[in-house]
Amino acid sequence: MDDLHQEVSDLREQLRTLDAEFDREMRARGFDPAQAENVALPSHLAALYLERERIRAALEEAEEKTDD
Repeated sequence: MDDLHQEVSDLREQLRTLDAEFDREMRARGFDPAQAENVALPSHLAALYLERERIRAALEEAEEKTDD
């Protein structure tokens, strides 16, 4: 597997891990994870949300490179 495919694989794994953590943390605090974009999040959840979005953007960019 070349470096780009490994990067995509790593980003997908990071995103899965963060998605699971974010969902757990949201539910533990009484929030519905599906409404994350519509509620004011406590700082810890906001940081997780932003990290997920950063990884999603990086994954999308890396996947576009593999399509070239």
